[in-house]
Amino acid sequence: MDGPPRPRILVVDDDPPVREMVVRVLAGEGYATVAAANGEEALHVAEAAGLDLVLLDLGLPGKDGWDVLAGLTRLRPGLPVVILTAWPDQAATARAAGAAELFEKPLDFPLLLGTVARLLAGRPAPGSDRPAGHAVART
Repeated sequence: MDGPPRPRILVVDDDPPVREMVVRVLAGEGYATVAAANGEEALHVAEAAGLDLVLLDLGLPGKDGWDVLAGLTRLRPGLPVVILTAWPDQAATARAAGAAELFEKPLDFPLLLGTVARLLAGRPAPGSDRPAGHAVART
């Protein structure tokens, strides 16, 4: 018997080593992953693939992460999007734009994996009275 389908996560980052590391860490935890190197590719994948969550870099060539977040929100309302960024002080903007969470690079992978699991389970952020998908964590 195959068991339940694995959650499918889109990883969007234009830096190949970062993208590959995030994909490798997620795959090691049993998640199905798909990767995109830019905003256009990310939106194309989101239209074509059933996704459960997106990890999205902000500093993308062409359509930046904010443009992609807006596009994902239109394409798939309610799809949790976690911002991964090297840009400081983006938490308030991410919250206002509808991001579920925000992590500053370098990434804390144990915390990121816990957040991914929590969002996929639909649980609220610890200490939050808001539903999952609406708290922004700074790491």
